[in-house]
Amino acid sequence: MKIWIDADAAPREVKELVFKSSKRLNLEVTLVANQSIWVPPSDGRIKSVTVRDGANVADQYIVEHSLPGDVVITADIPLASQLVEKNVFVLDPRGQVYEDRNIGSRLASRDWLDIARGAGMEISGPRPYSDRDRAAFASALDRILTKAVKLRDRSVRSD
Repeated sequence: MKIWIDADAAPREVKELVFKSSKRLNLEVTLVANQSIWVPPSDGRIKSVTVRDGANVADQYIVEHSLPGDVVITADIPLASQLVEKNVFVLDPRGQVYEDRNIGSRLASRDWLDIARGAGMEISGPRPYSDRDRAAFASALDRILTKAVKLRDRSVRSD
């Protein structure tokens, strides 16, 4: 089990919470981005992958390398949709967990907003990242990691 971060736009607070969880649970973390990303010293537990420039290159790297039961942190709805199909746990930086039951409606909303922007409608972007978002993310991360670790431990025992 590994934690992946779609790191180009992930808030610093999200990365810090993931790094703390990684240390506490001894989990590998991989940050994937189109640019070099700093990682804290971690005995190799935390690493960064820099992919070439291009639309969705980091996303496709995560899709290709993540495995069922891994955890991915991303705000990218199309990426989340692909990962949910692979049985990967997906969480956005504001604490929203993406699952079979909600990813379709989130993808449809995102697509509608994309069409509206393309038609010239002015639509505001996301609100600034807040302490409330950080708290929601921390809570959701804890829940998701608990599920993922239990799933991993069950599969290890059954092997």
